[in-house]
Amino acid sequence: MNILLLGSGGREHALAWKIAASPLTDRFYCAPGNAGIAREAECVALDITDHAAIVAFCKTNKIDFVVVGPEAPLVAGVVDDLAAAGFKAFGPGRLAARLEGSKGFTKDLCRANNIPTAAYERFTAPGPAKEYLKTTGAPIVIKADGLAAGKGVVVAQTLAEANAAIDMMFEGGLGAAGAEVVIEEFMVGEEASFFALCDGETALPLASAQDHKRVGDGDTGPNTGGMGAYSPAPVMTPEITARTMDEIIRPTLKAMKAMGCPYKGVLFAGLMITKDGPKLIEFNARFGDPETQVLMLRLMSDLVPALVASCDGQLKAFDLRWYPDAALTVVMAAKGYPGDYKRGSAIKGLDAAAEVEGVEIFHAGTKEADGRIVSNGGRVLNVSAMAKTVSQAQRLAYQAIDRIKWPEGFCRRDIGWQAVKREQGG
Repeated sequence: MNILLLGSGGREHALAWKIAASPLTDRFYCAPGNAGIAREAECVALDITDHAAIVAFCKTNKIDFVVVGPEAPLVAGVVDDLAAAGFKAFGPGRLAARLEGSKGFTKDLCRANNIPTAAYERFTAPGPAKEYLKTTGAPIVIKADGLAAGKGVVVAQTLAEANAAIDMMFEGGLGAAGAEVVIEEFMVGEEASFFALCDGETALPLASAQDHKRVGDGDTGPNTGGMGAYSPAPVMTPEITARTMDEIIRPTLKAMKAMGCPYKGVLFAGLMITKDGPKLIEFNARFGDPETQVLMLRLMSDLVPALVASCDGQLKAFDLRWYPDAALTVVMAAKGYPGDYKRGSAIKGLDAAAEVEGVEIFHAGTKEADGRIVSNGGRVLNVSAMAKTVSQAQRLAYQAIDRIKWPEGFCRRDIGWQAVKREQGG
């Protein structure tokens, strides 16, 4: 098969690494890719917001299958446009991608179908939103309705913080994403990321993971797109996994089908495991980043047939095998992230770091310039490792990081701390 992957982040490098290893893959392209992906695929300078250009590339290069990495092209309907031109693509169509594209849409779907989630209300103006806050108090969660690259959620500890978040969103701080705001109750529990491959009818559970959203050690500081992850998440016991499938994933699939927009692709449920069981924080319509990096390390099966089966409605008889080992990834980011940061600093020592046994380095925001690897984004590298336990994988990942020479970068030094504490009997 000739395959085109869309995207340029760490998630896409992990997918590219796995797709390139498939015996089904013949010619393999990635648009636009990054310096790490260039080792797995032929990177092409395509604007992935230009659907006509993508279709034209697919025609010229006889592409058999397109895999869409990021959420923005999915919400913009790239899968629909490819299908209309006769090309098979992995990912939900525009109407199904509303599960990520509109938080309000998803909350209403949950309410209508008794899917456990936080209590909420939707607002299109700051006045009523602030009045509502007087009845709820804090802590409270303020969410922009639309896509905001992982930065559209404010967990406000005080009413002053909540009011400031409402003003920021309605004043355009997040662009069009903040034109509508969802206010929801603050849930208490442990977070987990849960993934299921879907074909419109059937959902096939994938491995679980736990992401570290906060920028600083000890889960402190502002939210980011994710500073690291590990898999499996111990909080996702067989019982919690079964409840998640029965109470959240399958009812969502059934509801989407009934609405005439069956969901095909990967459904990523951000969960809060509360004292009452799993509750949905939000849905994403694509693989997680950095969770994909640990999932791909643990996936024993060939990824490509699973993605094709999702498109073709053939998951019913499908099964995937996973390595029992634990995987962990640490994000190395440019200093200043998630705020202002500089691009273009040289990164050295990557080959030496990759020599650590069990380590795989996925590039996120990198490019090649004059034969050097330089930073080209906020989250720049994903240093990943697999071992028998999370503690061992953590040790290997940081051993590799200590070989990387990049003074302009930083990382958290405690990724996986909850699982390590469990392993140590804490």
